[in-house]
Amino acid sequence: MRYKAILFDMDGVLIESEWLMRDTAIASLAEHGVQAKHEDFLEFTGCGEDRFIGGVAEKYGLVYHTDMKERAYDFFGQRVMGETYVPEGVKEMLHTLHDRGLKLAVCTAADRRKALYNLQAIGVTEDLFAAFITGSEVERKKPFPDIYLEGARRVGFAPEECLVVEDAISGVKAAHAGGMDAAVVPTTFTLQQLQQVEPEYYLEHIRDLPNLKELL
Repeated sequence: MRYKAILFDMDGVLIESEWLMRDTAIASLAEHGVQAKHEDFLEFTGCGEDRFIGGVAEKYGLVYHTDMKERAYDFFGQRVMGETYVPEGVKEMLHTLHDRGLKLAVCTAADRRKALYNLQAIGVTEDLFAAFITGSEVERKKPFPDIYLEGARRVGFAPEECLVVEDAISGVKAAHAGGMDAAVVPTTFTLQQLQQVEPEYYLEHIRDLPNLKELL
């Protein structure tokens, strides 16, 4: 087995909730008189919610403050269980890899509050993971490698022994900057867009991850 740990991004990988985060961010910004659009958020995807919401607020000339994010989380928490999409086989995939002895970690740019909402929707608990790192725990967000380097440190393996699983261009850049290989799923970005950052593996579906020969 080539890799000893798998470091997962969350949104777009283990759960597809980015659209809901955009929707709830739009609702939050609307309370400040901004009529944002879903496409406004694309360039900030994977960069953490402060930048995700703050970058769009700035586009419309609004000074960002964290209450905007917390309000979006209020809306998100009310809707996550009924409206997010958990890809088929995610829960089984995580347990399969865990049972093989691989160390699993979540390394998400999202804040802990949102990440825990997502875990609840996926149907797994935090103790399945050897490390659970959120955006508030690192100063520099993706595409800087900080969150993945911290993930490798916490699971106890060298970066080259860790495989990062991502859906975002910024996340693949972060993995490579940290000396790690990346596998991608084309959810938030198209396969053609992801090819630009040259990930090592392409997955048609996240449930296919255990089939990589490097994880057998």
